[in-house]
Amino acid sequence: MDKKALVVEGGAMRGIFAAGVLDAFIERQYQPFQFCIGVSAGASNLLGYLSGQSRRNYKIITELAPSKGFYSLARFATGGHLTDVKWLSETSLQEYPLDIEKLFSNIPLYAATTDIETGRANYFQITQHNMRNVIEATTALPVAYKEMPCFSGGCFTDGAVADSIPVKEAYRKGARDITVILSHPINYSMPESNSHWLMKRLLSDNPVVAQALQTRAKRYNQALDFIRCPPVDATIRVIAPPEEFPVKRLTRKREVLDVGYQMGLDAGNEHIAHLSGVKEFTPEECPACYA
Repeated sequence: MDKKALVVEGGAMRGIFAAGVLDAFIERQYQPFQFCIGVSAGASNLLGYLSGQSRRNYKIITELAPSKGFYSLARFATGGHLTDVKWLSETSLQEYPLDIEKLFSNIPLYAATTDIETGRANYFQITQHNMRNVIEATTALPVAYKEMPCFSGGCFTDGAVADSIPVKEAYRKGARDITVILSHPINYSMPESNSHWLMKRLLSDNPVVAQALQTRAKRYNQALDFIRCPPVDATIRVIAPPEEFPVKRLTRKREVLDVGYQMGLDAGNEHIAHLSGVKEFTPEECPACYA
């Protein structure tokens, strides 16, 4: 039987959109999937979704992520982390404990990481035993986070370096009905970076990661092409922010984050309403209802 899968992109604070979508799914008890794959903030968001804890992700993004414990230019200027993802993960577990029993009795959750030796994506199934390591690794943005977590015989960095939108991996795992939550509007295309020389210098100890970053835009846009023109045996449903989505990667203003969260809630509810036939939306009314 063909599987249904949910794929959630990262994007740092832009993840507030996915937080809203997933809360709409929780509140409507919408979980038709056989497995989920997340990247970076997308993987963190999926922990809250699969544990059935509405607004957990919202609280983390609006209350913990804007704090100096997570984001600090002063710390970065003196050689520390710009974004301390381990602090955010550990503090989130303390302040907003997960329903571990529900989380790990639910469907499989995978997270994408980037192997620093090969520059390729490595997809870990998250378990109670490896959760902390995998979440740290999938969110460990190069340069901004000074460590590259090592476990399971390798060392890893942010999954978005190798595979920002693991829709092809979902297809390889047997999914033929794939829902993708993006962090950018559907017509977005990632531009080529002009700072390859800087990344090469900053990542001189990790040249494979620097090289992977050089080709990231190409892989990202190839994933978008796969979404827009899927194989004939696959259906890909996209939930994406509207053009006026105001949240940027490092937005910390609560009022802006609240707007982004509400957009996610609205998009999630519209998506379910459209699929259930409660209301038929045109593409103009609900861009998130269409691939």
